[in-house]
Amino acid sequence: MRMIATYSLKSTAQDTTYLKSVWETIDYASCPRLYNFHLHTQASDGRLTPFNLVEQAIAIGLRGFAITDHHSVDSYQQAEQYLAAVSSDNEAINLPYLWTGVEITSSLLEVEVHILGYGFNPKHPSMELYLQGNRPQGENAEAKQVIDNIHQAGGLVVLAHPERYRRPAEQLIPAGAELGIDGVESFYAYNNPQVWQPSPGKTQIVLALAEKYDLYSTCGTDTHGLNILQRL
Repeated sequence: MRMIATYSLKSTAQDTTYLKSVWETIDYASCPRLYNFHLHTQASDGRLTPFNLVEQAIAIGLRGFAITDHHSVDSYQQAEQYLAAVSSDNEAINLPYLWTGVEITSSLLEVEVHILGYGFNPKHPSMELYLQGNRPQGENAEAKQVIDNIHQAGGLVVLAHPERYRRPAEQLIPAGAELGIDGVESFYAYNNPQVWQPSPGKTQIVLALAEKYDLYSTCGTDTHGLNILQRL
């Protein structure tokens, strides 16, 4: 069901109860035209401005999304303000739901991984270190520390693209589950096809592990280019 959104930080961006209910519905057809939980802008290593991103989200009829820049919520804040302005100008328009998001470089089983945080309070003290634009170092980069800090800020934690690392998903997902992750990015296009679609074999592996460890499955294009429907 489409939401007619009115925007305030508490009622939308940090509503993890609603976010969980959405994640329970995610399947192969969810991304990229219904939901997109992995998007980058010029605030980190993407090419889109937050305004361009939101305009595309509205144009394609996204139901919900999160901007997950690396170690920054600058574009999220601008997108939230823009959506509030659009909602104020036209209260009847169907707008996509926006959650806070971030991608944090971390270490799990002694390999570099990326951890996605959603629905957290960006002003919570536990997030300050991770929103300065730079990757964390030392103990602050350890997966347990990152996961715990996102949870302390009221957020949910997802292991991004678990089949892209130097260790297989069969090792990383159980380790992440033991540390308290809430979900995995099950639907991901690993070979960057021109028309975005989840990679069949890898998706089945991750989905099976998500079910085994009782984790939510999410999806996202991991946009870095000028089109939110593709990765590049």
